[in-house]
Amino acid sequence: MFKLSEIKELIKLVDQTSVQELEIENEGSRLSIRKPNKTESVVVSAAPQAYAPVVTQAHTAIPAGQAVQVTAEGAGEPAQPQAAAHDNLHKIVSPMVGTFYSAPSPGAASFVQAGDRVHEKSVVCIVEAMKLMNPLEAEVKGEIVDILVENGQLVEYGQPLFLVKPE
Repeated sequence: MFKLSEIKELIKLVDQTSVQELEIENEGSRLSIRKPNKTESVVVSAAPQAYAPVVTQAHTAIPAGQAVQVTAEGAGEPAQPQAAAHDNLHKIVSPMVGTFYSAPSPGAASFVQAGDRVHEKSVVCIVEAMKLMNPLEAEVKGEIVDILVENGQLVEYGQPLFLVKPE
């Protein structure tokens, strides 16, 4: 049976990626998360039992196999003024699917922080894919305005990682 905290964490992970559907089976229980049209569908079913409750956020028991709709509040598009402010910024995007690392090793300082100046060959992060560490360069001379992902976060191909104000 899946714990509520596990389901919430999986919903957050799916929401942060471009994955549209996730299905997991564990010890006779099945969890399916889909995100069509800015909502996430969570369906939990268990091996045939008389009653297998699932606890929701409102602490209401729901019989196994019954669908629960969770609306992704705040997942809409950002406000227009904010989008306009980012129009003149260069986005450094992930060239592959992998894990984002902001530093060369766990105890080391980050490659860059917001406000740092970079040039075209400055290493800004590492994206690990299939146990290979791939350094990512800034591609442009300028100032790091924002770091859009957290250390250790899974990133998708083409996902923006940094915003740089070009010089």
